[in-house]
Amino acid sequence: MSTPTIEIDENSGFCFGVVTAIRKAEEELEKSGQLYCLGDIVHNSDEVERLRDKGLITITHEEMAQLHNVKVLLRAHGEPPSTYELARRNNIEIIDATCPVVLQLQKRIKETYDTASPRPQIVIYGKNGHAEVNGLVGQTSGEAIVVEDVASLDKVDFAKNITLYSQTTKSLQGFSDIIDEISRRKATNSTFNSYDTICRQVANRVAKVREFAASHQLILFVCGKKSSNGKILYEECHSVNQSTHLIANENEIDPNWLIGVSGIGICGATSTPRWLMEQVKKRVIEMLK
Repeated sequence: MSTPTIEIDENSGFCFGVVTAIRKAEEELEKSGQLYCLGDIVHNSDEVERLRDKGLITITHEEMAQLHNVKVLLRAHGEPPSTYELARRNNIEIIDATCPVVLQLQKRIKETYDTASPRPQIVIYGKNGHAEVNGLVGQTSGEAIVVEDVASLDKVDFAKNITLYSQTTKSLQGFSDIIDEISRRKATNSTFNSYDTICRQVANRVAKVREFAASHQLILFVCGKKSSNGKILYEECHSVNQSTHLIANENEIDPNWLIGVSGIGICGATSTPRWLMEQVKKRVIEMLK
């Protein structure tokens, strides 16, 4: 029997925001051997562990409040203004790796909150509690309304003016559904403005990963358990190829999946490092010998 072809998806792996954050962390670790990072630098435990071995220490907001006179990296997700205020109080030097797309979105939301008159209800389509969303809500002194889907729009007062933004990694279709529902329900004398703030580098991966999944008999989707982007892309893969398996790393491959398979595709999330997908490929080759 011929050996199956094994292909790693060239469109999978870190987005540029994550690449920049990790580069900044590695540059500082090369110089000093230690750096604090507020929250996991990326939602992938294998990559977090690799950087921990180099001296990166992941901390919470509570732990940061106890630190003084140190350097702290802010990851690509961004942070609310309160984090920067804490850093000033505690003489903490910030290494800011906030993704430029997220930073621009924060500024737009803050401008709407600070200057629009009368101030509209600011609605954010995003995941409650997600680090990026916490940073966005922070631009509005905590007043923005976060909606995860059409069903959660009941929190919005449709008699008032509404301005809608989106977390950068949400789906275009989901955003479109929210727009349609607000347009349908808003009062005739209220205004509604929506701004598509979804990162195209992330959004465009949906079509590409579906195409990749459809072109292979078996898909190994490599993704950290905490990655919301990974969950979305995995579901997209699975919808077009039922033989899609979600794994965190090479140790979770079931040899039985490989039996009788002619083509294997390996892909992942925007938080999945390339080296991890390479390790999965290496393990598959070993299993097939």
